[in-house]
Amino acid sequence: MSAASAAPRELSRSELRRVLVSSVIGTAVEWYDFYLFAISSSVVFGQLFFPQFDETTGTISAFATFAIGFFVRPLGGAFFGHFGDRIGRKNVLVITLIMMGVASTLIGLLPTYASVGIWGAVLLTLLRAAQGFGAGAEYGGAVLMLAETAPVRRRGFYSALPYTGVAAGLIMANGVYALMSGLPEEEFLSWGWRIPFLLSIVGVAIGLVMRLRLHETPVFQEIKQAGQQAKRPIVQVFRRSWRNLLCAWGAQMGDKSLAYIFESLVIVYVTDELGLPEQMVLTGLLVASAIQFVTIPAFAALSDRIGRRPVYILGAVLSALFAYPFFLLLDTGSTLWIWLSIIFASGVAKTMMTAAQAGWFAEMFPSAVRYSGFALAREGMAPLSGGLAPLISASLLALGGGSPHWVVVYIAGLAVITTVSVWLGPETRDVDMFPEAAEDARAAELPSKPIGSTE
Repeated sequence: MSAASAAPRELSRSELRRVLVSSVIGTAVEWYDFYLFAISSSVVFGQLFFPQFDETTGTISAFATFAIGFFVRPLGGAFFGHFGDRIGRKNVLVITLIMMGVASTLIGLLPTYASVGIWGAVLLTLLRAAQGFGAGAEYGGAVLMLAETAPVRRRGFYSALPYTGVAAGLIMANGVYALMSGLPEEEFLSWGWRIPFLLSIVGVAIGLVMRLRLHETPVFQEIKQAGQQAKRPIVQVFRRSWRNLLCAWGAQMGDKSLAYIFESLVIVYVTDELGLPEQMVLTGLLVASAIQFVTIPAFAALSDRIGRRPVYILGAVLSALFAYPFFLLLDTGSTLWIWLSIIFASGVAKTMMTAAQAGWFAEMFPSAVRYSGFALAREGMAPLSGGLAPLISASLLALGGGSPHWVVVYIAGLAVITTVSVWLGPETRDVDMFPEAAEDARAAELPSKPIGSTE
């Protein structure tokens, strides 16, 4: 038996379940931290760290700090993606979990503008950058743990399940925030907003225990046992997989941007422009996130049947068509219609893209450079597709005097870019994830010896 064959290719149901649970829980913990910052940027950071500005400018300044995390995410993706291909998926996921959790906990201890002036905003920005650096490779690693472990015919389904952890993170962040916002305003601004961040340390402990129990994926075990780790995975991604990378970047323009518009800007619009209770929109976001536990697996399973691209494109088209009705429904001021608009936008249209994306990105790149490829594909456009989306949308809202018509045009334009990019990309549903052939080695410019060779 060759060295490579010692790594089992088919895991038992119990082992696969352990990988699934660990990936989802770890992702939930990390994205709890990430969404917590997004909500705080909409609700309190403007008052606490940028009180020298008017309300609108303070909110935009807080969103600018939120955007910093997205500008460093490509750096984190490149850095941790390199090590994910060199030392393994599991080890990187442990590091990113600790980095994001510690940063979030420290945010809960920060002095505000009232105590230290502008230095509070500086420290907030640095900790946000640390969050973004860790997040740059977290989701990709969680997806790869399942994509490289799951049965081929259900790979899209399993690959998308970590995103239910993202939804769980959003539910936890909104739930804890909703609970604390019930405090009297003075107490909430004094100490209540800190509690959700301080609770991050509990999540880190749970997630760390789960991830330390994981084994490496069968795919990476074969690569390592054969000594075929890429020496410069990032270089090889740009050199050999540049077309797929460009398609993925274009796809992200709608996918990620719309997530933060539908789930972050909507809070500002409903509360500041419509003058409605913050609790109303937070509850709607909680319901939409809960629905994703059904829609994500459903759309991912559909991608296993008809392909990644059709599901992705349908989600982009629905998002574009629903942009104008989305704001019309918000403008009714009706709790029911506001909830339904958020549910369809966030829980259905946007989720179709996200559900198809996981398997598609994982299957686009050769096994030896897959972590780097996935991280770069998902995070390369993060500054434009995620970080600037709430900032641009808030600015367009101000430009329109509170009218969302320019935001609608922005959403539609992003969805068009996504549709074209996915249409130009490959269909990857049946690709072999294992580094079996010399072709895979050549694609990553690795030694061309067979995987089982002992020479």
